[in-house]
Amino acid sequence: MKVWTYVRSLLGSAVAALAKKEGIDLSDLQVQVEQPKFENQGDFASPVALGLARTLHRSPMSIANDIVDLIGEMPGDIEKVVVAPPGYINIFVKHQTWFEMLQPLLKDPGEFIKSDIGANKKVLIEFVSANPTGPLHVGHARGAILGDTLAGVMSAAGYDVKKEYYLNDRGNQISALAESVYARGREVLGLDAAMPENGYKGTYIIDIAKKILKTPDGEVFKKPFADLGDADSNVLALTASGLLREEIKKGLKGLGIEFDSWFSERSLFAENRVDTALDILKDKGFLYELEDNALLFKSTQFGDDQDRVVIRSNGLSTYFASDIAYHDEKFSRGFDTLINIWGADHHGYIPRMRAAMRALGYNPDDMETLLVQMVSLMQNGRPVPMGKRSGDYYTLSDLVNEVGRDAVRFIFLTRKADAQMEFDIEVARSNSMDNPVYYVQYGYARLRSILAKANLSIDDIIFDPALAAELQYPEERQLVKKAAMFPFTVEQAAISRQPHLIAFTLMDLVKSFHSYYTQYKNDKILSEDPKKRAARIVMAAALARVIHAGLDLVGVNAPEVMNRED
Repeated sequence: MKVWTYVRSLLGSAVAALAKKEGIDLSDLQVQVEQPKFENQGDFASPVALGLARTLHRSPMSIANDIVDLIGEMPGDIEKVVVAPPGYINIFVKHQTWFEMLQPLLKDPGEFIKSDIGANKKVLIEFVSANPTGPLHVGHARGAILGDTLAGVMSAAGYDVKKEYYLNDRGNQISALAESVYARGREVLGLDAAMPENGYKGTYIIDIAKKILKTPDGEVFKKPFADLGDADSNVLALTASGLLREEIKKGLKGLGIEFDSWFSERSLFAENRVDTALDILKDKGFLYELEDNALLFKSTQFGDDQDRVVIRSNGLSTYFASDIAYHDEKFSRGFDTLINIWGADHHGYIPRMRAAMRALGYNPDDMETLLVQMVSLMQNGRPVPMGKRSGDYYTLSDLVNEVGRDAVRFIFLTRKADAQMEFDIEVARSNSMDNPVYYVQYGYARLRSILAKANLSIDDIIFDPALAAELQYPEERQLVKKAAMFPFTVEQAAISRQPHLIAFTLMDLVKSFHSYYTQYKNDKILSEDPKKRAARIVMAAALARVIHAGLDLVGVNAPEVMNRED
């Protein structure tokens, strides 16, 4: 059992004893355990007493002291438990315990970082979901990396996770795509053509038109625009969006991302799911009609600031209607939690979706939305355009080809998703310590170099728990603890839906190691003292294991040799 799991169990038993003593039911209470910001606050802290103050009508300090008293004599792994204002319970773990946790880490790091905190709950993460009207641009990369990394982190924490891409393959933007491809196809044939005002002007549209021209469907370009029927438009729309979907898949694959499923908006209409969902809302009295025949959903009854249109006065459904049906369909598949990753500009869309889910009878708290802020791509100190409707622009594939998959994936995780960021191409492709992915990879390579000098592979290292006493420097003890704590970070990243915590932790771990390596260069890891040498080799091997496991978790390689520019 990992020490934090034990700490939760220890506190949980004490809280259960307190509940029995007080004659109350606290069986549904989840005992929260956190990692304090400062070392003097312990290895773990629990705010459980703060949460119980209102229930027990006592001060958190008094409740916290009662919980500590009920723990009784400190178990072997715990050094001490301290109550701190305003009512936190701070737990200090013995160095020996942290060191002994390195043994399973050295044996199987992949298994070591796993936990069952997710309890195999079924989770569907829907992300990217860009319209199939052009290649993915750099702005899509952030949500793609967030979703893919979160899926990996939550899987490691014991959730049953699936990844889905929602294709908006109908509506005005697809019509604009079809008209744009038609115009370019006519141009290629040397015929008169007029690009629609809201069309897509990128050169990729010409490539799509040329591909269609090589097929029997290319005959459609020979017809005057006025003679195009629904069948012709559908041919262009479906063929063009299908070709672009394959380009999107190719771009994502270059980033190491593959989806479990691709869901078509068109299928919602083919299977009458939109009508079915709206009929349910109508039967429940949550829809009403205006004089112009527009149909509105009473979202204000559920906290939204205004009612929302689901059917326009011209009889066409809105995107909101499709989204209601799509989320209804997702819940119908039996997922416990739906996670949507949307751009920050969709913030106002959340209340109406929560309202619709509550109206359909679902718990809106089972639908989570993570918002991703804008990205500015910088090259030579100047911003790079990223809009589909303009001409040429910098695609996701361009960026991966320019700086490499590792840099793209890692750098996008060096900021919280809800914070705006600049992605500097020059920094990303440099082999210097200013490049965060290089910084972490170099730390891993340095550790592997130390082991190579000792003529050891990690698999050959013999673990002896008695070696813990040989690590006397405070920095060594901290490095041991940080390595052993990594699975706790994975848990917290999964629970909080913040996969950037993995990148932050790796950077902090490598920074601590570089500092230690420099500070004690005269008392080297490969010491002349055989016991110190053996203990430090265990520490170095454990750090290497953790960094490799962490990089793997975020989809980044861990090279054993690195070159430096500076």
